[in-house]
Formats: sequence, C-alpha cells, structure tokens
Amino acid sequence: MDLFDHVSQRDTSHAPLADRMRPRTLDEVVGQRHLVSPGKLLFDAIQADRVPSMILWGPPGTGKTTLAQVIANEAQAQLIPFSAVMGGVPELREIIGKAAEQKRLYGKRSTLFIDEIHRFNKAQQDALLPHVERGTVTLIGATTENPSFAVNAALLSRARVFRLDAHSAQDLSVLLERALTDSTRGLGMLGLSASDQVLLALGEAARGDARRALDVLELAARHTAGQGGSEISLESIEEALSSQTLLYDKSGEEHYNVVSAFIKSMRGSDPDAAIYWMMRMLEAGEEPLFVLRRMLIFASEDIGLADPSALSQAIAADQAFQRLGMPEGMFALAQCCHYLACAPKSNASYRSWTAAQEDVKKHGALAVPLKLRNASTKHMKAWGYGEAYKYAHDHGGFVKGETYLPDALAGKRYYEPKDVGIEARIKARLKALRGERED
Repeated sequence: MDLFDHVSQRDTSHAPLADRMRPRTLDEVVGQRHLVSPGKLLFDAIQADRVPSMILWGPPGTGKTTLAQVIANEAQAQLIPFSAVMGGVPELREIIGKAAEQKRLYGKRSTLFIDEIHRFNKAQQDALLPHVERGTVTLIGATTENPSFAVNAALLSRARVFRLDAHSAQDLSVLLERALTDSTRGLGMLGLSASDQVLLALGEAARGDARRALDVLELAARHTAGQGGSEISLESIEEALSSQTLLYDKSGEEHYNVVSAFIKSMRGSDPDAAIYWMMRMLEAGEEPLFVLRRMLIFASEDIGLADPSALSQAIAADQAFQRLGMPEGMFALAQCCHYLACAPKSNASYRSWTAAQEDVKKHGALAVPLKLRNASTKHMKAWGYGEAYKYAHDHGGFVKGETYLPDALAGKRYYEPKDVGIEARIKARLKALRGERED
C-alpha cells in the first residue's frame, strides 16, 4: 500500500466511533452552516470544483479533518494526510513528487492535508509555497491556533482561511442520534436508545467537541449494553464524562482569550464574571502566580490613583499566596479579584506615562531648564545652573507661575485625573492649583 491508497481500504471495524461516523459527503456534515450552506463561499467553491488552498482554523473536534476529507471526496482527488508533528521536509518533498507524477501521468489531482500546520517552522512552510502556487497540490492545513500568528504571511497570502466554530449542543445531539441508530458505522447493532434530554446533556458537556461527544457516547453505550440495559441513562453519561478536561491551552489562543475576558470583566466592574474567568484559568491548570501578576498589573493600569490601595491589595494577595500555597491561597486570590473588580477605575496614570513616553521619543533629549539643574560646583553656578529656582517647600509645596517641563513642552499636561474615587479629590486639588497657575 503506497501513499495514494484510499483511507477506506483500511479495516475500520475497531476504529473509534468518531472515526467510523465521520461524514463522507457535504449532506452528512453537521454544523458549520456558515461555511457549507448553499450560497456560502466554500460551499459554492466545492460545488463548482474550484476549491482553493485553505487553512481550516477551529477548536478541537469541530470537523477540520472531516471537512478536508469531504472536500477531497467531492473533488474526486487523492487525499494525502500528513502530520506536521511526525513528518519533515524530506517526507513532504517525496509526497509532493508523487503527487506531481500522478497529475502528469494520470491527470489525478491531490489534496495535501497537513494536520497541526502551526507546528511547521518557517522553512517547512516556505517549502510548500512553490507547489501551492503551481497547483501541484491543493493544500488544506488544519490548526487550532490563530493563523495570523501560527502561519507565515507568504503561505497565508496563498490560502484562504476558514474558521470553524465549536458545535452547538443541538448540532451534537443530531450527530449522537445518528450514531446511536446507524447499524453500519455506528452503534445501531446494540439496539439502544437515549432520550432527547440525555443526548442534549451530552452535547452540552462536550463543549462543542464532536469527537469527545462520540467517544463518551460509545463508552456509555457499551457499558449500558454490557449491563443488559436498553436505554442510555444520564448517570452513565455522567460516569463516562468523569474525567473531562477544560479547553485551555496555556500556549495557544484560548489562553489569551480567557485572560482577555478576565481582565475586561474586572475593568467593567463585574465581580461575578471576573471570578468565573479566573476560576476557568485556575481549574484548567494555569499557574496562580500568573493570575496574580495580571492582577498586580491591573491594579495600576486600570485603577491607579482612583483607589491607591488596590495595588496594596494585589501585593498582599501575592505575598499571602506565596506564604499559604494551595488551596488556602485561593482565599487571597478571590478576595483580590473581587476588590479589583469592584474598585473605581481610572487609566489616567497609564495614559499619562504613555503620552510622556511618546513625547520623549518624538522630541528626543530636550535640554533641562537651567533653573532645574543642580549647581554642584562654582562653575555651574557661574553658568546659571539653579538660578531663579524657588524651593517649593518654602511656598507651601506649590510655586505660583513656576514650570518644570522643558521649554518646548511648557504647559503640556499628561496626567488628567478622572472624577472617580480618590482621584476625584486629586482632580479638584490640581484644578485649584492649575487655576492659580493660570491667573
């Protein structure tokens, strides 16, 4: 058997249910209606036999491999599976060479399916470019990572990106019902049934992952049949789900999505959402010290002087956790999360330093006004260093008419307090001082 022998030639009798029930035609595809409904770009391209090279991007179990196989079947093309984890450039060149030969001698088209294409380095991805451009193969890459970060620009410019969504519970219940009644590829030979409630519950618990839903159904079905039962119960589904894991790859996009939701929930003063997203991270195995670091940053970036004690709270939570560890340290994390979410918000300090940084980059090293320079020698005094400087403590901490910025930036304001929390009092004081300054 060579690289071009069809997948269906393998013995699939002992294959997992998810593999046996894999759709073979567009009509069998469940979900992803935004891609495979009539009138949609991908559907029409398949129907017109004008399929472009593409990147299929989506969470695990959303049908990336399935869709690649369906596309190849519809185009009557050889599907050549290739793993970015297991294979390298030499194997890839051998595959493409055989594909070119098949096309030249027999007019047979080939679809090269590269699973986990984000694991290819730049050199490996570049090796694909000339073959994709010449149409030697139609490339279909699959990735769970955002292609903007995981696939180089040259390859992205030659391939369309199609995003696959997590399956809804309703879509998964349709797929589960089909598997339960199909006697050829599914579990129909077991003669079992399951209520709509049970199938929908499994669809919800699978979190959009069709493979996971089918694996759990098969485990629960065979257990039920082995016990002499005729109906799959909710209890058997729950037992099969007992080892469930959360979708959260600490190096992948979902990591950044959950972190973003956590930060934005605190910024939006929603303690309920903030604690939920924090627990999503921690339950999925995120390091608590990472979460604490994010809260330390947030205390200054998003609260600042609206409540200066927010930073103290975050520092105290960090110290308490390092003293207590888990699980007791969770009290400190939860308390800090709630405090930050409920505190008044101001990004005035953040905006202040970024604006000042921009002027530093724009104007370069502006000269320090002579009056602000330290006259540490008699020569410096003779040159005017420190001349006309007024000691602020001798004037109650504020000198009317005095300026401290470089001359080119005189009058520039970087820090503009907001009318929230303690910062409202700071704003009132500065307004009074600036009012005197403007007399």
